[in-house]
Amino acid sequence: MFLAACVQLRCTSDVEGNLSRAEALIRRAAGYGAKLIATPEATTYLGPHKRKITLAEQLDGPTHRKLGALAAELGVHLLIGSGAEPTAVAEEPQRCHNTSMLFGPDGALIASYRKMHLFDVDIPGGVRFYESKTCAPGEDVVVAETELGRLGLSICYDMRFPELYRIMADRGADILTVPSAFTLMTGKDHWHALLRARAIETQCYVLAPGQWGEHDDKGLRRSYGHSVIIDPWGIVVAECSDGEGLCLAEIDLERAAAIRKGMPVRDHRRIG
Repeated sequence: MFLAACVQLRCTSDVEGNLSRAEALIRRAAGYGAKLIATPEATTYLGPHKRKITLAEQLDGPTHRKLGALAAELGVHLLIGSGAEPTAVAEEPQRCHNTSMLFGPDGALIASYRKMHLFDVDIPGGVRFYESKTCAPGEDVVVAETELGRLGLSICYDMRFPELYRIMADRGADILTVPSAFTLMTGKDHWHALLRARAIETQCYVLAPGQWGEHDDKGLRRSYGHSVIIDPWGIVVAECSDGEGLCLAEIDLERAAAIRKGMPVRDHRRIG
């Protein structure tokens, strides 16, 4: 059993300001005893998307090395919800990857995940956004082996695609991470429902740190917040209110194992 924390931020185009506020909350979570700390999607930058391309950084870049060093200093597993990573395709200078990074307590990068499902929507009277204009999709499902358990990595819009989480569960995931910048309009109706469903279906813990509030991209984005930790029975065991902050909960993998034994849905599967 160990303590996990979700950090809730309101990030902008001020990279240094974002990193400073994230670090303060990460340190606070570690001070409470959290051994796994997760930050939201777009932790390093959330602003006009064209500038994001110019800020894209390799996984071993200076910002990411600094975050790894923070994990080592605090002796924690640190999931940076996402940052912009250059693509390996020279012909695609106008796009980057939206990449999640998991650092171990020694500061080393344990795993990275490139967001697979991109948020291209045009809701009448609501959100109009095309992430694929500036982001290239990833292709790999990632389940990271750690001393705390197996972590299945995903990002935000991925949560609408349960087949991804079923694959993670089949690969032994104990905890699913869903760092997000979920929009206010969809969040108030879908955020809790989708995340609880993913926890119930997979019988895994879900950690979903989110962005909150208005960002400085000309009023295009307002994030829902409500960062949550959900147990394998689908119960919300910790949740952030409005504003920047954090929530904490104990992760008990023995409870998860008991739930799977009592209701062995994976053994009952008839399709696929």
